[in-house]
Amino acid sequence: MSGARTDIEAVAAANTALYDALEQGDLDAMAEHWLDEDVSVVHPGWPVINGRGEVIRSYALIMANTEYIQFVLTDVEVSVLGDTALVTCTENILSGGPTEADGTTGPLVGGLVVATNVFRRTHDGTWKIWSHHGSPVLIGREDEDPDTPDDEEDPPTGLTEIG
Repeated sequence: MSGARTDIEAVAAANTALYDALEQGDLDAMAEHWLDEDVSVVHPGWPVINGRGEVIRSYALIMANTEYIQFVLTDVEVSVLGDTALVTCTENILSGGPTEADGTTGPLVGGLVVATNVFRRTHDGTWKIWSHHGSPVLIGREDEDPDTPDDEEDPPTGLTEIG
């Protein structure tokens, strides 16, 4: 097996492990996948967040306000150039808010986000994330009236309530 193929597989595994930690709500495991300094993140609809402490804090806020989240990654492409790797993918996200007062699961919402994850190889050979940028995929609502003039339409949100 060539070194390039091994690097691609290692980066793909690091990318999957990052999303697994997010799904499990394991902030410590998620933090382990980030470089120690000079990191950045752009969550959909958020400004750029720089610095490890602020990046980890942003994920803590997301995890604290999300009872359930599942990522199905599609269109995953991995490129490696030396000690830097680029992963692009579509995050097909299913998430739910906090449990209702009666104990039932909150509403589930589905959405699409296109993501770019940049990884760097560390001195010990592991791949850690340097930067994540997610942008929502804006999709129209199914209940839109095709005869409605453009200036009367609500802007698409990229999120669809399930159920």
